[in-house]
Amino acid sequence: MTEQQETSGDAVMTRIGQTAILLHAGDRQEARSRFEALWEELGPQGDPWHRCMAAHYLAAAQDDPRDELLWDLRALAAADGRDGGRGGERPSAELHGFRPSLHLGLAADYVKLGRPEAARIHLGRARALYDAFAEQGHGGLGVRDAIRRLEARLAGE
Repeated sequence: MTEQQETSGDAVMTRIGQTAILLHAGDRQEARSRFEALWEELGPQGDPWHRCMAAHYLAAAQDDPRDELLWDLRALAAADGRDGGRGGERPSAELHGFRPSLHLGLAADYVKLGRPEAARIHLGRARALYDAFAEQGHGGLGVRDAIRRLEARLAGE
């Protein structure tokens, strides 16, 4: 199978899912290594959804909150088409629906870094995007609950 075939379609999402399982099982170093290899393989012209998901999980695999922030920013840039990839195309439904989670992740990063104002900005964006998406009949309860928890945490500071 050629490299192009291996990085197309569902095969990439399968690899992302398998590596995410490693991450959630606690093998952060191996997951980080595999996600970094996938990121390089996808390259700057890779599918925006794949690049977004790889960067999102790479953020979760980081030990340093500053590195986590950088990868979460890359995930958002891939979703928004600001990373030089094909994201300038019409956003997919998956990317559109994932934006609340991306901003939520950034808000959490900024909280870890002691930057509550930046956290509030991204939390507000997460809330607005989630509410708009939920009005269309979509939206996960986990994201909504995580937004509420972070809002309460920031309100208590």
